[in-house]
Amino acid sequence: MNYNSLIPVIRRLALEAGDRIMQIYEADDFEVKVKSDSSPVTEADEAADALIAAGLQDSFPDVMLVTEEQADSHKKTNETFLIVDPLDGTKEFINRRGDFTVNIALVENGVPTRGVVYAPARGRMFYTQADGQSVEETGALEKDQQGETAPISVSKPDNSGLFVVASKSHRDQATEDYIDKYHVRDSKSAGSSLKFCLVATGEADLYPRVGRTMEWDTAAGHAVLLGAGGKVVRFDDHMPLEYGKDGYANPFFIAYAPGVELKEA
Repeated sequence: MNYNSLIPVIRRLALEAGDRIMQIYEADDFEVKVKSDSSPVTEADEAADALIAAGLQDSFPDVMLVTEEQADSHKKTNETFLIVDPLDGTKEFINRRGDFTVNIALVENGVPTRGVVYAPARGRMFYTQADGQSVEETGALEKDQQGETAPISVSKPDNSGLFVVASKSHRDQATEDYIDKYHVRDSKSAGSSLKFCLVATGEADLYPRVGRTMEWDTAAGHAVLLGAGGKVVRFDDHMPLEYGKDGYANPFFIAYAPGVELKEA
């Protein structure tokens, strides 16, 4: 994969999908359906998925594509693939809370090496550049021209007072019990893959996920965090979280700045 070709494409597609999502978000009403796994899906998920999938297949026809909204793609396997969650945080979208994101990532040999996370309602965009460094782009976010960017990097954590971020829609007792093992200065809730980005920018030190996720939920945020110097490991054995697993399902995991002294599960 030529990263210099990839990054402008996934950046543009994320912005275009974000525009389509916001058109539906700002409408008086939108349709919500329930998928076979009981999770909600909206017309915004489907419209963004169609836009991104067509754009990726046009630009990279030889690269396998896995996307949340196309069940047939979940049966495919390859060492290199693009993986998409066109609207992560559907519950945030439905409840008009704003913490939803567009996610596009490239996985190579089990590692998400490049990715983009765009939060259209928040006006925040994070992505890896061709050289692997993660940045946040500010300004007008024009489709065909990259604007001003600032490199992002993880914090240097103080283990006597950590900043923790956890899921807004899935913050349960198991998550609280694990967080309680740390000395926490402040804790916040956020939706979607924005949690990875808050660790990547140093706005949080630690994001534990004790709950079900799929690879398309995490790959882009994981890539951004890696490009900012962070890590994502399995909750059970603290080994690196890998991609291309059977059915694209994730185990529980911990995303963190490397200075955090991890506690056992």
